[in-house]
Amino acid sequence: MRVPIALSALALSLSLAPACAAEQVPAPQAEVGKPAPAFVLKDTAGVERSLAEFKDKWVVLEWVNFGCPFVKKHYGAGNMQGLQAEYTAKGVVWLSICSSAPGKQGYYEGEELRKEIAERKVAATHYLLDPQGGAGKAYGAKTTPHMYVIDPAGSLVYVGGIDDIPSADPDDLPKAKNWVRLALDAALAGKPVETSTTPPYGCSVKYAEN
Repeated sequence: MRVPIALSALALSLSLAPACAAEQVPAPQAEVGKPAPAFVLKDTAGVERSLAEFKDKWVVLEWVNFGCPFVKKHYGAGNMQGLQAEYTAKGVVWLSICSSAPGKQGYYEGEELRKEIAERKVAATHYLLDPQGGAGKAYGAKTTPHMYVIDPAGSLVYVGGIDDIPSADPDDLPKAKNWVRLALDAALAGKPVETSTTPPYGCSVKYAEN
């Protein structure tokens, strides 16, 4: 008895499905209580910086895109730079990471990038370039901004939005509950972070395939 071609094709596809699924391993996602994914990225001077370089320190990761209205809200009002300056003065390492691909919104290099950083008076420890998106995908970074706080042991203690008002309006800043500030203040005081995961908001990260 002949098996219809359509049924034969279906059987073949079902037999191959497990193998195909096994090959499509999702990128690791950053989770509170687990080790922060390692990375090595270049800074604005072309120097490679690794997360391991900042072992035994508190670290904040901030995904950034200067073309995004939500990022403009925080930088235009001085909110992000204020946080950067305040906590780096307390010994926290603040890494601003741009995962915009070449040709996408937010991607800058060379003198143009240095000009953008100077004009916005960025006070981060380092601004890091992730044009291939490897670090962003490892962390599951979805928006700009998307914020992460890492403890000195290398584990994540906060993942999510910068605050609780998902708008691009600077007038909302005084009313917002800043989750990053609350997480850092608690952590630096040796207290547990009460709200350790929140929804991020902002523009989508401009990966090459987006």
